[in-house]
Amino acid sequence: MRRHFERALVIGGAGFIGSHLCEHLLGRDMQVVCLDNFATGTPDNVAHLAEAPGFRLVEHDVTEQVRVSGAFDLVIHLASPASPRHYLRLPIETLEAGALGTRHALRFAEEHSARFLLASTSEVYGDPTEHPQRETYWGQVNPIGPRSVYDEAKRYAEALTAAWCRSRHGDVAIVRIFNTYGPRMQPDDGRMIPTFIRQALAGQPITIQGDGEQTRSVCYVDDTVRGLVAMAASAMPGPVNIGNPEELRVREVAERIRDIVASTSPITYESAAVDDPRRRCPDISLARCSLRWEPEVSLSDGLQRTIESIRRETCAGVTAFSRLPSGALLDGLGEGRTP
Repeated sequence: MRRHFERALVIGGAGFIGSHLCEHLLGRDMQVVCLDNFATGTPDNVAHLAEAPGFRLVEHDVTEQVRVSGAFDLVIHLASPASPRHYLRLPIETLEAGALGTRHALRFAEEHSARFLLASTSEVYGDPTEHPQRETYWGQVNPIGPRSVYDEAKRYAEALTAAWCRSRHGDVAIVRIFNTYGPRMQPDDGRMIPTFIRQALAGQPITIQGDGEQTRSVCYVDDTVRGLVAMAASAMPGPVNIGNPEELRVREVAERIRDIVASTSPITYESAAVDDPRRRCPDISLARCSLRWEPEVSLSDGLQRTIESIRRETCAGVTAFSRLPSGALLDGLGEGRTP
């Protein structure tokens, strides 16, 4: 890290990417407060961190004003439903996380003179006409379609963060995360990789929405987290793409998963989702040049790790929430075990 941080607030820290980020920061001897309302995240994701020195878990909705005791020098805002299944179920909440949540997170960072990092998304590019997508591309988004609740929430969050930087000279950064996968994804959250894995492990048909020729670029979660930390440690405001530049057909991903699982599941096709992008691939020249970052985990290794994780969770059939030590989960923003 080019900048040294002592204590971070990770908003949405009990989610998929957030929990890996909390773990990574603790491994760098930082203190971490994980804040989450558990709308889509779960305490299970951070249960293994409950006894870690310097870790604190707080239940709170970022659409309400944030008050957490102690000093902070880094605030990372990841809070938002991220899978289509979740943001279509929680459309207003998704928009509020991008609008009210970002404002409250920015204000908290300002009060603490902390570096602020917004986790945005490749969805701001919509169904792009530029390939690969550079940060200078403005995108092609349907502002009133079903996906717009996520797309526009993140686009507004970027606009608010950029305006905060210009008008209030905030120390801010924006990253645009492309499709990320790995352990702790919910097998039933509707996203491509966990869905394909769950179906292959069960011997069920692997269902693809659309003709399977649409492309995605998938990045293993450890690589995504390294990119977030590299951006936080820089002086750049962004936006910067964080993703894997290897463009894959969705059908290829399904076939790779089926082969690794050694499944006989047939591949079937359904109607494409509304406004589903045909191509998605990041240009990561800026991240390579300015952050010295690029993905390191191969698709085969990443898929193998993810498959083994989902297989273990499926076999266990239990959650870790009941194993959280007393006092590890705080009620709202009340005082508790504070590092």
